[in-house]
Amino acid sequence: MSLPVTAPTRHSLLLWRNAVFAVFFVSGFGLASWMSRIPAVRDSLGLDKAQVGLLIFGLSAGSVIGLVLAAWLLARFGARRAMSLAMSLSAVGLIGMGIGVSLFPSSPFVFCALAVFGFGMGSLDVMMNVEGAAAEREIGRTLMPLMHACFSLGTVAGALGGAAASVLDVSVFWHLVLIAVLVLGTVITAVRFMPLRHELGDDEPAERKATWRARLGESLSVFRDRKLLLIGVIVLGMTFAEGSANDWLALAAVDGHGFSNASGAIVFGVFVAAMTVGRVLGGPVLDRFGRVAVLRACAVVGIVGLLMFILAPVTWMIYVGTVLWGLGASLGFPVGMSAAADDAKNAAARVSAVAMIGYFAFLVGPPVLGLLGEAWGMLNALYVILILMVLAGLAAPAARPPASVRR
Repeated sequence: MSLPVTAPTRHSLLLWRNAVFAVFFVSGFGLASWMSRIPAVRDSLGLDKAQVGLLIFGLSAGSVIGLVLAAWLLARFGARRAMSLAMSLSAVGLIGMGIGVSLFPSSPFVFCALAVFGFGMGSLDVMMNVEGAAAEREIGRTLMPLMHACFSLGTVAGALGGAAASVLDVSVFWHLVLIAVLVLGTVITAVRFMPLRHELGDDEPAERKATWRARLGESLSVFRDRKLLLIGVIVLGMTFAEGSANDWLALAAVDGHGFSNASGAIVFGVFVAAMTVGRVLGGPVLDRFGRVAVLRACAVVGIVGLLMFILAPVTWMIYVGTVLWGLGASLGFPVGMSAAADDAKNAAARVSAVAMIGYFAFLVGPPVLGLLGEAWGMLNALYVILILMVLAGLAAPAARPPASVRR
């Protein structure tokens, strides 16, 4: 017997929104909790930098596979079951990493656990953006920037928790087991407040999904949409700017401008703070001025910030450039998710497609920038980001909502 598809009320819409906020938060929390323990992992396994890089590749490989298969998981299981499955895999990966680091030290085992963790997180990233865009559309307010701000806050909380675990000498195993229980429990609880939706198959029992192949075909067919690909260009440019800063900004400040390691970390902290502020304040700004104007302004601000950071002759310009870079990159991804969801009929498939483009930029872009930095210098490599932000600004009109959904 098919399950009924719920029609959201005002109260249930608020619960839905808060549930999506919670999923975004714990996604960032879980990821940062692992990243914060990388030094302890290195010491426990006795790895050098190259070996640490190879170990982390397991996370990237698993994440890419998760991104690719996210549309299939959504089509096959529906949003509720798919998100629960994705976080369950992430929790298994976290516990596996703890076992491979603390109980039975083994680099290959940790690599495999990282791949499982990455698969779960990569697929969950797509799913939570699909769900967030649907909630935003139903509520009628710009919420995606705030949802991504929740992810950023989650990474801050995860990093602080990891630092506390290190100070208190908590083993990696017990730390990651606790995190796994927290994030899995939160997601399983949160999805109960997300409405059942026919387009994602939530109204059909898993054993009777006769139409999932058709939904998967629809998910893949959206890549033929020219406007959607231009939205992908926006997301690609802005996400590349964000992901590259996460991995290389501190090093660029140290190697390119002669900062100390501590000062380089402060520069990165300034960037993250600027990103978070931009996303917290972005919703009202977007509702006031519209997507196209805001995206163009973000591109200009980001380009100016990058140029200031690269060419700065004095220290204060480096910090100002970092703030502008962070503000400029802050809204591209969430606005891209909202724009992709304008077509309510194929919203899930379109958001999934754009999310995949964005997260590919996150995963593939920074290593490419590292190779260019090794060849031409880290500051010169940053000009690639500038070019992509120019393209994102030029593609901004693709994010204009159709007349039927303009607010």
